[in-house]
Amino acid sequence: MDTTTVQAKSVIATDIGTTITRSLLFDVVSGRYRFIAGGSAPTTAGAPDFDVTEGIWRSLEELQFITGRTLLSEKEGIIIPSTQDSQGADIMVATMSAGNPISVVTVGLLENVSLQHARHLAQTSYSKIIAEISINDRRSATERINLLSRSRPDLIIIAGGTNEGASQSLLSILESIGLSSFMMDENQRPHILYAGNENLQDEVKAGLDKISSLHIVPNIQPVLGKESIFPAQKEINEIYKDVRKKQTGGLRQVLSWTEGNFTSTAFALGRLIRFLSEKYEPEKGVLGVDVGSDATVLAAAFHGQETLRVFSNLGVGGGAAGVLEKSSLEEIKRWLPIKISDNALRDYIYNKSIYPGSLPTEADHLEIELALAKQALLEAARDTIPNLEKQLDSTGTLLPPLEPIIGSGRILTNAPKRYQSLSVLLDGLQPTGVTTLALDQNGLLPGLGAAAEVNPLLAVQVIESNTFLNLGTVIAPTGIARPGTPILRVRVLREDGRNITRDIKYGSLTILPVEMGEKVSLHLRPLHRFDVGMGGPGKSGKVNAVGGAMGIIIDARGRPLQFYPDEEKNRKRNEMWRKTYQKYT
Repeated sequence: MDTTTVQAKSVIATDIGTTITRSLLFDVVSGRYRFIAGGSAPTTAGAPDFDVTEGIWRSLEELQFITGRTLLSEKEGIIIPSTQDSQGADIMVATMSAGNPISVVTVGLLENVSLQHARHLAQTSYSKIIAEISINDRRSATERINLLSRSRPDLIIIAGGTNEGASQSLLSILESIGLSSFMMDENQRPHILYAGNENLQDEVKAGLDKISSLHIVPNIQPVLGKESIFPAQKEINEIYKDVRKKQTGGLRQVLSWTEGNFTSTAFALGRLIRFLSEKYEPEKGVLGVDVGSDATVLAAAFHGQETLRVFSNLGVGGGAAGVLEKSSLEEIKRWLPIKISDNALRDYIYNKSIYPGSLPTEADHLEIELALAKQALLEAARDTIPNLEKQLDSTGTLLPPLEPIIGSGRILTNAPKRYQSLSVLLDGLQPTGVTTLALDQNGLLPGLGAAAEVNPLLAVQVIESNTFLNLGTVIAPTGIARPGTPILRVRVLREDGRNITRDIKYGSLTILPVEMGEKVSLHLRPLHRFDVGMGGPGKSGKVNAVGGAMGIIIDARGRPLQFYPDEEKNRKRNEMWRKTYQKYT
């Protein structure tokens, strides 16, 4: 495409997070779209304002101060479109993750088949499954009606049956859903998303369309064993928008400013990762992660085929207690390089959940939050990996080859040291083979994903401007050996002819001092049939890499990472890993 023929339009992208609202400005500089600046302010969705526009206005005031560009008018509000003297912006888009998860009841025929697909669909947005209904749950029709009437969900997701499959069992459940919805006040009736047997769509429409807000999408399991979730995922995003509009003060004004260009933060992240998977290495996938206050989001894509998972109540702020509930105190503690009692650790986690906007005031508190982030990522990855399109092996427990992995979230972008951001991604996700870890240091991922819908060229050109910070290339061999056994020989060839050769031992974490932006050629020779992603166990190869903020990282600690039963041994090993990072920085 000849980009000079495209009419330039400036864009404001606002993300309403749980604790922070950010506004970004994109515009054309020297003929190409660039990120100009960002402003932030505390989110005002809750007390005392209960109006998200206050936080947006304050973030735009900061952006206005930084850029010197007039974006606001006391009389007209946000200046859209821009004026001839370059005040305001032409387009505004918005994303949101703030607010309680939308409550969902999933409905299917069989628990391990259609209900599983319905769960996957619910997990593509900020939701909480509060009940499940299937033909083998042994509930009577009356019990189902009572369940739905008591729970009063925001959304009911109905899946079940292939397009040529059984119908009568599903229709009997639909009768209960229709009766329970009819008995509710009109303003309390749930959205109903039907994503089941397409041959029943007419009967579903006749039975439910006039009772509740009905959404019909293509079957998410058209044939047995195949999941086709993306059309339903898009509809979930529209439902999310409608639910949030009713729950959140000021959101109708935001929809007016954006002309409806509003989406969940997770959906926008998934859209951009899907785009990047078509841009980067075709044989590998792309992974984006967002470790937030209340939720952790993973978005992976291979050749444009996306897997999006949102883990509500799993974060480092309001979701800190959720990490403890999903794992255990011992599992969080094994990431810590410091001594701390169980009671002190538990107290900090619960206090952080109550006051998610608080900042760590001591080094030990920061270590606790980094440990929470690692455990949140680990739990999210465990649930996501088995559902990825590509698998590393039959176990479905390790990440397949990815390039790059992009991390976002304030625990990563605001970490005092870059090694802390890298260690969260490396320990929480445990990538394999050769991959680049990058940091969305300016928090652009949601904004670019939202803007791509109205201005795809903007997303392309901003990404091409190296907007993400390269933390480093990671080489992570997989295999089994005794600690201390040489498993990999690495030769680093520099452009000036100098080279480094290292023998890497199993159980070690090594950082090669390659300068930021320095181009090198890595010759990898695995030993003892270890696999470094060059085509199979024992296969050697060459890969070109660019030095990141942390150089080149060789993670030979094994996959998955193993821990000692002894707490003190884990602490000392974590301290040793931390010193390895600090030695380079």
